[in-house]
Amino acid sequence: MIKQNKKYKIALVGYSLSEGGLEKVMSSLSVYFGKKYIEVHNILFVDVISYPYSGKLVNIGKMKNENKGILGKLKLFFFFKKYIHNNQFDYIIDFRYRIKPLQEYVWSKWVYNKKTIYTVHSSRLKTYLPSSRFLSKLICDKKYSIVCVSHEIKNLVTAKFNIKNAITINNPIDIEDIKTKSLEYTDLEFPYIIAAGRFDSQNVKQFDKLITAYSNSVLPKKGISLVLLGDGELKDIYKEAAIRTGMQDKVYFEGFQSNPYKYFKNALFLVLCSKYEGLPMTLIESLACKTPVISFDCVSGPNEIITDKQNGLLVENQNFEKLTEAMNLLIEDSILYHHCKSNTLKSVERFSIEKIGKLWLDLMGINIYS
Repeated sequence: MIKQNKKYKIALVGYSLSEGGLEKVMSSLSVYFGKKYIEVHNILFVDVISYPYSGKLVNIGKMKNENKGILGKLKLFFFFKKYIHNNQFDYIIDFRYRIKPLQEYVWSKWVYNKKTIYTVHSSRLKTYLPSSRFLSKLICDKKYSIVCVSHEIKNLVTAKFNIKNAITINNPIDIEDIKTKSLEYTDLEFPYIIAAGRFDSQNVKQFDKLITAYSNSVLPKKGISLVLLGDGELKDIYKEAAIRTGMQDKVYFEGFQSNPYKYFKNALFLVLCSKYEGLPMTLIESLACKTPVISFDCVSGPNEIITDKQNGLLVENQNFEKLTEAMNLLIEDSILYHHCKSNTLKSVERFSIEKIGKLWLDLMGINIYS
């Protein structure tokens, strides 16, 4: 039986529990903390929920429908402030994007306490911390910790903002859950490679360029298709790219999938060609499904997951010609392919929820024993 020296209470603050890798991390930690008999309060600002969670759900996003305009926003702010203060949480972990500097300053001083932990999930630092070094230091000053999901992000945060309490804790995965879900049936009964992510307006994942790189490879001639998982504003643009390259019959748009693992499991390999990343979950999850990966060596994360020609291939950042060559290599060199495939699962065991969850407990000084 799991025991604690005391009953801990933690608030997890985020936007939603659906679709993205950031949201999946919040979900995983919520479930993990619940299993350790920690009282978890999940506070959301967008009413979209598809991932599991444990504990209590505080859906401020749903309340927005009845509280509109400036007065409505003020009412929700004071509700949030009162909820945080009245519950006297042992720790508050903030998973949100922080793109409104003045709002974040107000929150840091009048809502959050010294046991607040800010998380940084992307190398695009301005998504999580104000560009102003002075303001970022004010916001982070006297907070418990700044948790960065990769070593490179931690180094960037430390160098740019001179923040002393930044540490690295990688994103977790539930390996057993992935194994189970990867065994589910898909109706894709043909050979394919795969890519996954949001079709966002900033085109961070660059799937249009991936379609072109794929069309220039040997894969279409060998009857190997490209499957894209995801949805968003650029879906029509990506479909146009498939038509323009003559690949409309080779590129399959399968939409957002709550269980992407069954698609990863049956793919030959996964490709990532983002402009930037944090610690890309799709790479880790694909490897957990025993599927090799190809990725740009972009900032940040891929080179902390992939060992080149051991569990996949690292490609010169933003070189799409090299990306095409890498796809050809992994298809045509069967010895290299099977070598990479044999190393997939063991290469990501260090990201298991038990190992990463324990790092979070250690950070917060929460002692749990059997």
